[in-house]
Amino acid sequence: MALLFGAHCVDTGGIPMAVRRAGNADMQALQIFSAIPKFYNDKVGVKPDRVARYREALVAARIQPEHVLVHAAYVINCATPDPEKWERAAAALAKEFERSTALGVAGVCFHPGAATDGDREGAIARVSEAMRRALAAVPTSHTRLLIENTAGAGTTMGRTPEEIGAMLAGIPAADRARTGYGLDTCHLFASGYPIAASRAELTQVLDAFEAATGEPPAFFHLNDSEGALGSNRDRHALIGEGLIGADAFGWLLHDRRAQDVPLILETPQEQATPADDDDRPDPWDVRSMALLRALAADAPRG
Repeated sequence: MALLFGAHCVDTGGIPMAVRRAGNADMQALQIFSAIPKFYNDKVGVKPDRVARYREALVAARIQPEHVLVHAAYVINCATPDPEKWERAAAALAKEFERSTALGVAGVCFHPGAATDGDREGAIARVSEAMRRALAAVPTSHTRLLIENTAGAGTTMGRTPEEIGAMLAGIPAADRARTGYGLDTCHLFASGYPIAASRAELTQVLDAFEAATGEPPAFFHLNDSEGALGSNRDRHALIGEGLIGADAFGWLLHDRRAQDVPLILETPQEQATPADDDDRPDPWDVRSMALLRALAADAPRG
């Protein structure tokens, strides 16, 4: 059993440079984009030579492929009732899954999207259908398709354990093990879960998601929050410098569900645009990981 700390590392200079930055920070896990996240990329593949360079970088960085996540493009909205937009979102999710499978990562996490017509049950069905299409498009993949909880703004889906559980319930039993979910601490807090109140409150939240889905999270995004509890503001802050505070992360790191899954920082970067050939890790990531390791070594309080 181990704590697998990592970050979403800047990929300026290419994905192998993101891997090198992670390795130089002594990370055990990593999150990357497989393509530019502001676009659907529904027709963008990944070339074999790019895959080879990425895998060589992983070996040099001593990071296991099964500890790497891909974050899907932000524009994908598999919950939309608009048929044309849904078709493109579903195609983009399938292509994201295809690229992630080619890279050999543990999973690709995605935001379910928004039910812009207010029909949340219909949106759940549409997200499940998009997932089924992606799984069918890459039937032999060992990469998992993972729903990420959301901060709950507007009509966005995936805020509650019940919604995530219902999306996963729409996956056929034969494919269910190829899917799952992960939890973002900032999103939990922003959507109203009092994870900073006490260790017991945090445990109850994790228990609720596990009960609704039948499994623990496949990853955690470790982000403090600029927004207040229940603000629905998806604004990440450095660990211990937001309104969640450091104690809650200590409680989480002592929970059994934090073991052996990627624990990924998505917090602000001091050097957001390094040079293409600069493989130094971001100083703020290094500082945050040192804090997390100290919290993990301490006995939890509260």
